[in-house]
Amino acid sequence: MKKANIFIAGAGGIGQAAALILSEYKDVMESTVYIGDISISALENAKQFVVDGCSHKANIHTLLMPMSGSNNSLDAALSKCDVILDCLPGRQAPRMAKLALDNKCHYANLTEYVAETNQIMEMSQVADTAFVLQTGLAPGFINILAVELYDKFKADYNNDQLDSMTMKVGAVTPHAVAPHFYAFTWSPIGVATEYLKDAVVVKDYKTISIPALSGRETLFINGKEYEDNFTSGGAADLPAAYEGKIKDLDYKTLRLPGHYQWVDDLLKRIPEGEDRINLLEKTMLNQIPNVEDDLVIVYASVQGKDSKGRLRKIEKAFEVTPSKVGNKYLRAIQSTTAAPLCEMARMMMEQDWKGTILQSQIDPKSFMSGPYVSAVYGL
Repeated sequence: MKKANIFIAGAGGIGQAAALILSEYKDVMESTVYIGDISISALENAKQFVVDGCSHKANIHTLLMPMSGSNNSLDAALSKCDVILDCLPGRQAPRMAKLALDNKCHYANLTEYVAETNQIMEMSQVADTAFVLQTGLAPGFINILAVELYDKFKADYNNDQLDSMTMKVGAVTPHAVAPHFYAFTWSPIGVATEYLKDAVVVKDYKTISIPALSGRETLFINGKEYEDNFTSGGAADLPAAYEGKIKDLDYKTLRLPGHYQWVDDLLKRIPEGEDRINLLEKTMLNQIPNVEDDLVIVYASVQGKDSKGRLRKIEKAFEVTPSKVGNKYLRAIQSTTAAPLCEMARMMMEQDWKGTILQSQIDPKSFMSGPYVSAVYGL
């Protein structure tokens, strides 16, 4: 069994979930967990959450982080660690990646932010440790699922030139009321960002950027009605990886019917400008409640023709509800985001990986059969 010292940057909901998963499944990897945050109260809450939630004694430590850069305490902790799991807001990602580089730690993050991801790719090109980027739910799990379906299509139908690859994820609630038909189950700033920044897609075999929220459609998954729309970041590196091989490739966020019309009407009243994301976030926070009871829907498909010219489609869907880990119940968005992050910690410790590792480069079989992911997604 591997032993690992793991630093989790960020004591919010995902950081707490990752710390509990790593601590609870000690038969997978014996982990000493350090949690860092700028808030003392957040650190106290996170530690108590893990201690109370773990069915055995958790080996967990907390550390107050500076607002920027590093300090002696943070440097001392990172010098002991093998892995940094970055659960901080996306704008902090280059900072944490630089600390990982300086301390020769493996690094994995969750952010869908494109500019920050490009910065980390640049600095990690010659790293002796692995930098796995965009490895939560979306981007993350959904991309590896899509690659798995693409590989299966090639094997089953002897064709690697496909018509389409679609990826869809939604964190929704069992109940939703007018006018917004939505409730927050995760970061509001994440929602505002993905609604306003451009989406990267493949159209007619070429990678292009298109405006977010420019492709609303209605669909049914497992017999339930949803609507989807283009949002930023969820496709990870798959557009670049499959350009020229797949005619149309895109990522869309799933919502309950009626939500995107409400967002469109709201955006008509918010002026263009640098503060538009902040204004959208504040407006949504004033009108949309936060809830604990959530549901995560995941859908991916690939479509093309077999060797005889017959149109074929392979698709897979997951519906994940809150699940129990140790003595605690994790919201669906917590477990589905934290489990892939923990899986990457395990894989980085077991694989001889160096430099930048993107979602298209991860072996789907090893990832999907991993103990953390398979437990949460029921694989």
